[in-house]
Amino acid sequence: MANTILVGAQWGDEGKGKIIDVLTEDADVVVRTQGGNNAGHTVFIKGQKYVLHLVPSGILRKKKVCVIGNGVVVDPVSLVAEIEGLRKLGIKARGNLFLSETAHLVFPYHRELDAQREIFKGKNKIGTTKRGIGPAYGDKAARTGLRVLDLVNPERFAKQLEFKIKENNEILKAFGAQPLSFKEVHQAYRAAGDYLKPFVSNTVVLLHEAVQRGDDILFEGAQGTFLDIDHGTYPFVTSSNTTAGGACTGSGIPPHRMDRVMGVMKAYTTRVGEGPLPSENTEIADMLHAMGREFGATTGRPRRCGWFDAVATRHATMVNGIDDLAVTNIDGLDSLETIKVCIGYRDGGRRYDHIPSDVEVLARCLPVYAEFPGWKTPTDKARKWKDLPAKTRSYLKAIGELTGAKVAIASVGPGREQTIFV
Repeated sequence: MANTILVGAQWGDEGKGKIIDVLTEDADVVVRTQGGNNAGHTVFIKGQKYVLHLVPSGILRKKKVCVIGNGVVVDPVSLVAEIEGLRKLGIKARGNLFLSETAHLVFPYHRELDAQREIFKGKNKIGTTKRGIGPAYGDKAARTGLRVLDLVNPERFAKQLEFKIKENNEILKAFGAQPLSFKEVHQAYRAAGDYLKPFVSNTVVLLHEAVQRGDDILFEGAQGTFLDIDHGTYPFVTSSNTTAGGACTGSGIPPHRMDRVMGVMKAYTTRVGEGPLPSENTEIADMLHAMGREFGATTGRPRRCGWFDAVATRHATMVNGIDDLAVTNIDGLDSLETIKVCIGYRDGGRRYDHIPSDVEVLARCLPVYAEFPGWKTPTDKARKWKDLPAKTRSYLKAIGELTGAKVAIASVGPGREQTIFV
């Protein structure tokens, strides 16, 4: 397996949790490198559903080293709840999970600021999960954030938190929001810090030692390419680098130690929140929602759905350097007579074969479609490439060619066994 970066090739929610879980069988170390608990990975194992937000999916396999890297922003109270939830399901984290001492922290004032800014923007809102991720990364960039190593230093933490609560209460008052209680926040975070202290580590050193041993490392991305703060459909993005480069900065492992980039994409396109989605289609959205599919793992919000967008995924292949593709949710298209694929955008008389940087231009773009015959037969029982209908194989080959990368995995359901290696 070597050192593999796994990224979302669309707007997030591509089914990365399932693919990560499959790949962790051959990994020694699994690293989460960016984002916060605004992302969720859903994994089904023997009928049991696991929803993970901060803990790497490798925790669901015994004796895998799992790392929350320095590029992640951590809500410690939520992380404790997640670890405890796993413990109740028989999943052991102590001794298997390591938390970077330099990861930044998310506080209640970050969540409040997130919510108030969305209210203030009105119809121009971004559509955030209101988990405080953007404001936490904002503090990090402004060099005023608190980190895990502060949390586990009680005396220092109390002084720093008191100042931050006073500072942010003034901002919240300006928004007309209720101020926060230092005592309540300190008590909750102090308890979380005591709980998490045994997990805290210098993960940069830990990971370099793993590289020197020749361990196979899987770098687990959250969200997707077009939510990247630099390369996404700005400003309708998250606040971290969701592309392959974020795996290096978010872990401390240099680029020349990476061996492969795998992109995960659905056989169609979805996104949650605001912002342009050129191939959005009400018919396919209604079909998928009626099947009980495409609801956010973190928020439960119905996802916006559309036909496969080859323009976007080709752009994602370029930005990430994607070598291999994992295509998920193929079975979601089983009932369709005809399947469309967006192969270009048109804005008036201009045609685009790449994502325009100007979000207002992208919002005006209309999709140019190619059509493929549907296979009109269930695929969820397929276990080998030859088991898939010929029309399914043709469709997968076509979207791989349009994207510019090789299809390596085809997923026909949420279970581990519903994974076909091509």
